[in-house]
Amino acid sequence: MSIRESLEKLEKEILSEKAFLSAQTKGRSRPERPHPLRTAFQRDRDRIIHSKSFRRLKHKTQVFLAPYGDHYRTRLTHTLEVSQIARTIAKAVRLNEDLTEAIALGHDLGHTPFGHAGEETLAKLLPHGFSHSAQSLRVVEKLEYEGKGLNLTFEVKDGISKHSKGRGDILSKKKQQMPSTLEGQIVRISDVIAYVNHDIDDAVRAGVIKNSDIPQHLTKVLGRWHASRIDSMVGSVVKTSLKSGLEQISLGKEIEEAVNALREFLFERVYFNSKAKRELEKTEKILTDIYQHVRIHPEDYVKSYPQGDSFSKRCGDFMAGMTDLFALRLYERLFFPLTWPVL
Repeated sequence: MSIRESLEKLEKEILSEKAFLSAQTKGRSRPERPHPLRTAFQRDRDRIIHSKSFRRLKHKTQVFLAPYGDHYRTRLTHTLEVSQIARTIAKAVRLNEDLTEAIALGHDLGHTPFGHAGEETLAKLLPHGFSHSAQSLRVVEKLEYEGKGLNLTFEVKDGISKHSKGRGDILSKKKQQMPSTLEGQIVRISDVIAYVNHDIDDAVRAGVIKNSDIPQHLTKVLGRWHASRIDSMVGSVVKTSLKSGLEQISLGKEIEEAVNALREFLFERVYFNSKAKRELEKTEKILTDIYQHVRIHPEDYVKSYPQGDSFSKRCGDFMAGMTDLFALRLYERLFFPLTWPVL
């Protein structure tokens, strides 16, 4: 028996009967020989961590533009916080931690530079629109490894493509919008737990809000501080999900209502804050001008793959793949006048 087979046997012995086992995977688009040491979901996790798109997350905005300060979250630190929260929940309810971690680490690989402002800009610019969830799936299927993709398992790709929930309910009542595995549902809810808490922390750091601005009825339910709020939310997910017999991953009603209210507070006071919005409006011009230039001069920017995809689709790949720093430097090179040395 190989080490991988021993690990698969151990999963079956110790995980919940509702867990999705590595040996049960529906497989990959391109069949591969099983690894002697690692399960299928461990391999997926490792491929994501070693990908170029994962490394680029360190220079992509979460909410506050990363160049403004060293301690603001980036898309990479957000991803790591989601992974930590999701793994804690998965371990507590005895679901597959490897599958959960792989989905969490890959969920934002397709995000744009300049955060959600960048996503909104590309959605307006590109004829086919833009969604970072769909782009994350596109990255792992078609763009990494010079167009070969990461060849991830079906379950990891499913969780990546269905992690986002927009401004509406955290857990959709429409089954087709939800991940097919409980592990994917954990990542979906962990994404919210992570960003509502760290975005408050960053907003306080930026002077956009004070801790005392958070409505008292919400702090009474969730806790006053960053760690206590996360603990309340995670504890509620574990308790409520186990109580349902792991029929689905969910929050307790009181906590869920408080989390949704806290998200609305963030939309009103942080995401649509006039100061932050003014700065992000500048990024719309940057992306728009770069896009117009790339369309006219694609030879230096747009890849020839994926074959069969439209030019606008491949142009969107370049735009979404940029980091904040790359976009700023490219804009300067393309549109700032050169200074001439004094002889």
